[in-house]
Amino acid sequence: MPRADTGMAPAPLHVANRSLHVETGGQGFTEITREICDWLTSLAAGEGLLTLFVAHTSASLTIQENADPDVLRDLADALQRIAPYDYPYRHASEGIDDMPAHIKAMVTSTSLSIPVEEGRPALGTWQGIYLIEHRARPHRRRIALNFMGSLRSGI
Repeated sequence: MPRADTGMAPAPLHVANRSLHVETGGQGFTEITREICDWLTSLAAGEGLLTLFVAHTSASLTIQENADPDVLRDLADALQRIAPYDYPYRHASEGIDDMPAHIKAMVTSTSLSIPVEEGRPALGTWQGIYLIEHRARPHRRRIALNFMGSLRSGI
């Protein structure tokens, strides 16, 4: 279908990548929204798409409510019911929390795609971006960030 000529050149596509390293405190949710917003601000991001990918098989990413901490506690309890420690898993050489961590990562997400509007992730009022650590002890996790889109004009 032909497009109407607006007389305006399209904004150039900007691509930026970064590795975000997160120290977890062990099993649980770590909010990373602030770090992501700070990175987008440092880029002078305008409109586009943000992709996040956690490069691990025992951690995952989610967008969840960040207002009531009971939501995260209930979600952690639900994940524990899905993949309990006391099941007789065949893969048990790395500890009782390892195979349940793989299952929890499988049923959640290792990547997210989030629209960016006016330089910020287009999240709802009560939404935050979280890294979920599925292992019992603390780990250093790497999240690959990728932004594709326009930059704010005048910056």
